[in-house]
Parts: sequence; C-alpha cells; structure tokens
Amino acid sequence: MFTGIINDLGEVLQVAEKAEGLRRLTIKCGYDPDTIAIGASIACSGICLTVVARGRARRQRFFAVDAAAETLRVTTAGTWKPGTMLNLERALRLGDELGGHMVSGHVDGLAEIIAREDLPDMARLALRAPKELAHFIAAKGSVALDGVSLTVNKVAGGRFSVLIIPHTLKVTTFGALRVGARMNLEVDLMARYAARLLQAP
Repeated sequence: MFTGIINDLGEVLQVAEKAEGLRRLTIKCGYDPDTIAIGASIACSGICLTVVARGRARRQRFFAVDAAAETLRVTTAGTWKPGTMLNLERALRLGDELGGHMVSGHVDGLAEIIAREDLPDMARLALRAPKELAHFIAAKGSVALDGVSLTVNKVAGGRFSVLIIPHTLKVTTFGALRVGARMNLEVDLMARYAARLLQAP
C-alpha cells in the first residue's frame, strides 16, 4: 500500500525487452540502494512494481523493475523511454504517517488532460476519465494521478478537475504536464468498495 505522497523523482535510464510481453525498466533514484530489498514494491508514477535489481553505477543510484504485458497495455509504462521522469513512492510501513489516502498502486485506467490553467504558483488541471470509471469520482473525494494523492474539485459527467499546489508542482512531474497528456488514474478504494456493495444481491 501507498499514500500518494511522492518522496522521490526517478528517471528511466534503460528499457530492455526481456521476453515477449515483459519489459525491464532501470530507473535512477535518490534512494540508498542498500535500503531497497529485492522483491520490494515501489510505486512508479502510480504503478506498483516489484524491484528485481538495485545498485550503483557511474555515481548513479538505481533500481530495476519488470513490467508485464497487461501493465504495459493499461498504463503509461508502455510509453516510457530513457529520460522519462517518474513520481516515486516506497511502500507504506506500519507506523508511517498517512498523509494522503490509501493507494494500492493498481492503476484503473488512463485519464487525459483536456485543459490546464496556470495560476500564481499553482495549476488547475481538467481531465477526462474513462467512461467506466467516471462514476467512482466525486467532488471532494480522492484520486491518485500518476501516483499523487489529490482532492477532486469539480465533477461534470466524465470530466473532473484538480488543483495542484506549489509544493506538488515542485516535487513531482506535474510541472511539465500539458494538454493531451495521459495520466495513470487510480480511483478511491472506498468508492470502489461502496459501489461493489450496492451491486451485491
């Protein structure tokens, strides 16, 4: 589990095809490799991925993860290439502060930015959610976009908006986002469970 509070920015260093439908991604990070266990989970722009290698090379710290065909198909991971910047968050530990909301790292779909309004030190993003996910998104509710925990401002049909504060613009990839960009969307777990309960016979 994660909280949607980003604690590092990563950069894709290498992309390698390991087998049909399996891609290995080597990611530069600020984490001490000695503190990363093989098999640990790290959220990479909202996608929970398992560490398969870690180390240091040419004064760079890195870890590597494998992304399978389904992940490459339903998330932005299929478009990552060397130089792609990623929001990173290590898995929540017992006793850690829950500063955002409970995030699983299981991406539900892709949201597309349809408008960006730059305000003094802030930005407002309007996004279009996939039709099948729109009913999970509510004003004042939570969503995770590229791994970042955000509060929904307004909802109109399949469209919703979020306000990005100065700190978030500074410590995440959001400063470089433009209209047309697609983002990994994870809806609130509580909304999903509530909808499931309403569907129960």
